[in-house]
Amino acid sequence: MPNLLRCFESRSDEGGLVELKVTRWKRYGHDRLYANLPDGTAVGWVDVRTGDITVLVAEYRDDVIAVLTHHLRDSPEPALPQKGPGAEARPMLPPLTPADDLSTNRPGESLRVLLTESGPGLIERVVSLLLRRPTEWDSWRKGLAGERRVGAELNRLARRGWRVLHSIPLANNVDVDHLLIGPGGVFSINTKHHHNRAVWVGDDAVKVDHGKPAPYARKSRAEAKRVVRVLEHYCDFPVPVEPVLVFVGVTDLKVVATQLDVRVYQERQVSALAPLSGMLTTEQVEQVYSVARHRQAWSKA
Repeated sequence: MPNLLRCFESRSDEGGLVELKVTRWKRYGHDRLYANLPDGTAVGWVDVRTGDITVLVAEYRDDVIAVLTHHLRDSPEPALPQKGPGAEARPMLPPLTPADDLSTNRPGESLRVLLTESGPGLIERVVSLLLRRPTEWDSWRKGLAGERRVGAELNRLARRGWRVLHSIPLANNVDVDHLLIGPGGVFSINTKHHHNRAVWVGDDAVKVDHGKPAPYARKSRAEAKRVVRVLEHYCDFPVPVEPVLVFVGVTDLKVVATQLDVRVYQERQVSALAPLSGMLTTEQVEQVYSVARHRQAWSKA
């Protein structure tokens, strides 16, 4: 467990005092000082060896820099670790800026932007409605509604020690709908909105209303592997990532798979992830989260 060093009072935008607690974290070859809010939320950290400060919450930027610089001066110079033959330092992300901070993304952000910038105009929407003519934008609007519903359920897990990110952009104009990070590991969550439909899930196939098999499970597994590659590229410990399929608005969900390695839920069932633990420490959760929220980490994923 990290050792509590000192407290520092910071004035919030509302004029009240916020106490920043500084803790030291030394694991996996790292030596860091973390600045945390009273509830344990990390708002920034500094590398003791290099002096590089990373601000995780822009609101507390000045106070994070002040308190960590103060403590850094008081810290004894650490002995540099000896690297073994062939050992390579993990790549470091640049300091987080508001433009690169994905923690501000709302559920369905990518679809919302797409509909706003490229969606049909008012006249086209009215004509399609009057003619009852379905368009490709209808499925995007349904997808946006589904991601918002699942996002709301996931956000409730924050009080159980979980971190949640939404609409993480990857290369080739695709994204991860939701990423859940916590003591039980990391979950790459794919949302599917099938209103008033029945869904059947087998080992490798998903059928909606007995229709043609859809490759949902295969794509979810591939997405989870992409997430692993990104997170482990910047974290010097194994990061367990499980794929999850969440179905929204279905009338029936039947899972008959025997070897399925993808978790399958309806939107209200994602709370089953809350009690999971034993995969990541609190410090590892924060380290994974600091990587996952950085847009530049995913630019080539």
